[in-house]
Amino acid sequence: MTAGRPPLIRPATAHDAERIAEVHVRSWQAAYRGLMPQEYLDALEPADRLPRWQQLLTNPDLAGNEVLVADDGDSICGFASFGPTRDADGDASRTGEVRAIYLAPGAMGQGVGRRLLAASVDRLVRAGFEQVTLWVLDTNARARRFYEIAGFRADGAVQADHRTGFRLDEVRYRRPLSG
Repeated sequence: MTAGRPPLIRPATAHDAERIAEVHVRSWQAAYRGLMPQEYLDALEPADRLPRWQQLLTNPDLAGNEVLVADDGDSICGFASFGPTRDADGDASRTGEVRAIYLAPGAMGQGVGRRLLAASVDRLVRAGFEQVTLWVLDTNARARRFYEIAGFRADGAVQADHRTGFRLDEVRYRRPLSG
């Protein structure tokens, strides 16, 4: 990150896909150390995530997904992805979902995540959503504390995610967008 000025929060473009994939992987490797098998984290490669980010950024209407990036002038140091809820028990016309917030390891603890979350929530409010949800790894105390400080509360929903080839337990957090 460039010292002295906060990064610009802006909509992602297709040109950002490579750097987003890099931040995505490096963030997982730093934030999930000790929370996921180390051999899995060590094997992550940005090139494996790149096609998905290219697809999302070249087709912005894909599931209503929006992506914001934190651009520090030299590079992308973080991103957030959000849109209508994907939860089966949610009303996609009333409930938004923050799908991801990841930061380059050097940007962690610098307020970039707060700014990305605030910008994402602001966009969801302007889109007319009444509440917002997100899923967080149940053992990720740092992320849970971050969301709780931002006014989110666990709503009792849990899910097991097996997309990584092993079980990850997640809890859902929720926050009203008005009042």
